[in-house]
Amino acid sequence: MTEFGKVKLETVKFMRGKYRLDEVAGKYYDIDCLKFRQGKKTILSINIHEKHYDFQLILGKKEREKFDAQRNEFSKEIQELYDRERTLHDGKWLLIRVDNLKTLEEVKKLVLIKKNPNRKPFPKENAVYGKCGHRCDLCVHYTGLAEDFREMLIPHLTAVYGNPDWNMRCTGCNTSGCHCYCDGNELCEPLKCLQTKEYKTCIECAVYPCQNATVGYRQLEPRSISADDITWAVLPYVPFQYE
Repeated sequence: MTEFGKVKLETVKFMRGKYRLDEVAGKYYDIDCLKFRQGKKTILSINIHEKHYDFQLILGKKEREKFDAQRNEFSKEIQELYDRERTLHDGKWLLIRVDNLKTLEEVKKLVLIKKNPNRKPFPKENAVYGKCGHRCDLCVHYTGLAEDFREMLIPHLTAVYGNPDWNMRCTGCNTSGCHCYCDGNELCEPLKCLQTKEYKTCIECAVYPCQNATVGYRQLEPRSISADDITWAVLPYVPFQYE
């Protein structure tokens, strides 16, 4: 995986794993961008380029005070950028190019100054995991779901994946009703990989979580997705997002 590929993965994990925000597609001049919003308030905008992201934040008065208190925790480059930018009526605008993990870590700290994490993880007491690490107990296909919960999930899944048919049922890995082992069905990609590597679960693998083990979106796209859609249609299929 390239360095920017790692940036894309870590950005998704941070923004969707830490924050419960709507993602609203738009344009920054002629560049695709994604705005992370709580109601009408934009917390962060990310301009999506082929080989880098531009993170755009506006720091208000209280946020600038927080930055000043933490100033020495940031690199010389970020401090100089902060000092160079003018403070307008709505705050100090920062536009930061991110194409490596070191810069991303600094931007994460700025986002944390802008807003405290607000995503609460699901409890794990009754969690059911597949061999790939997905939460079976949050999956529309799992036979152990209450029907009202399943009906709640379907509109979110349809909105994200565009598939209107969610009738397939599975009793979970290592059970007689596992969908992958029913007559005529092919193994899912994670189970094919497990057979090849001779592991019992994906978690044993040094490169987990990988693209085979993640059904949910692995990078940001210029499309609008609500916070609820992300909660119910994406994160249950992304390992460690609810941990």
